[in-house]
Formats: sequence, C-alpha cells, structure tokens
Amino acid sequence: MLLIIPNVLSKEQVELVLREIGDGAYEDGRVSAGDLARDVKKNLQVKRDAAAAQKCAPMILDVLRRNSVFFSIAFPHKINGPIFNRYDVGMTYGLHVDNALMGEPASIRSDVSATLFLSAPETYDGGELILSEHQGERRIKLPQGSMVVYASTNAHRVEPVTRGTRLAAIFWIQSMIREEAKRDVLFDLNHVITALHGKIGHAENMALSSVYHNLLRMWAET
Repeated sequence: MLLIIPNVLSKEQVELVLREIGDGAYEDGRVSAGDLARDVKKNLQVKRDAAAAQKCAPMILDVLRRNSVFFSIAFPHKINGPIFNRYDVGMTYGLHVDNALMGEPASIRSDVSATLFLSAPETYDGGELILSEHQGERRIKLPQGSMVVYASTNAHRVEPVTRGTRLAAIFWIQSMIREEAKRDVLFDLNHVITALHGKIGHAENMALSSVYHNLLRMWAET
C-alpha cells in the first residue's frame, strides 16, 4: 500500500504552518524514536507542547478528518501526531521500521504511516523519503501540502539533506481495518464504485455499494 494524496493542505494553510514552526521550539528528534531507530536518526522536531504545535496540529487533523481520499485508504480510528520535523544540511534518518505501538504511554497501534511535505521541493536538495518495497525502492519528494501514505510495516529512510531545510509533518494511524490487504481491497472497490457512478444503473450501483459496506462491517474494528 502506497498512495500519494496531492493538495491535502492549501497554499495558505502551508504558509500558516511554516510561519508558526519557523521559530518553533525545536528539540532533538531522537526523543520520539524507538531504541533501534534512535541510533540512525539525526533531525529536529518541534516540541509537542510548543505553541506552534498546539496551534497547527488541530488544524491539520481537522483537514485530514475531512479528506475523503485519506479516509478511504487509511480508515483512521486513532491518529498519533502530527510531529513537525526538520532536516537541516547533513541531517538524515537511516533505515528503520516504525514502532508497532505509539504514544506515551503507548495508546495506538501503528498500521499506517504518513508524511505531509511542507517545504517546497526546489528549496532543498536530498531529503527524499525512501520506501523499501518488494519490487524495489520508491523515492518520494512531493510538492508543498501533498502527503504520502504507506503501511507502517514498510522499512524506510530519509536521505541526507545537502542544501536548504526539509520540513514535514508525520503521522501514525491505527486503522479500523487492521490488515493491509483488506484496506487495499476496500480502497480499490471504492475507487471502482466512484468511477462507475452515473455510468451504470441504480440497481448495479446499490449492489456494489452493498458489497463494500458489508465487507466494511465484517472487517472494521472500532
């Protein structure tokens, strides 16, 4: 599972977040890493109790809750984050897998991870998010306000930044649909239903919709 969602935040919303976190209270990013990841993590993050985080996090979470594409791929039950991270020149995050349990104390299971890009890609070099998949590696560097969503079981890393500053917000989601394969089936089926809307009869639309919701009833955990 890997999906890029463009324009999650508007230009104005991105500019608001950048203004707030630009002078935010940063700390060593290793404070939020697991034991193994801590050894390969070199970045900064805005303190969760900082004014910038307290102002921007609720706005972004509200936007995500109203994003139908995000819901259709992640089926969010609980969200941990956002954490606003910063990579200056020389900073990186080596290959790692996200912790299965997140929060302090642990309060959610990480099924889905997401990175929301805040810096314009032309303002920094390096800093690509590298996702390891069965068919090889995917290099992700997105426009401002766009997000990549992927299974938390994927090993991944952030390439060293060689120019400028990379700012992003990261999230972990406990999904109502625990298994990745089932989330993929529901996402694909929902895509088909949407694509066929207005092209087939009402009875056929109802039949497809019934299948989707019956699968959702069988698989969802709330």
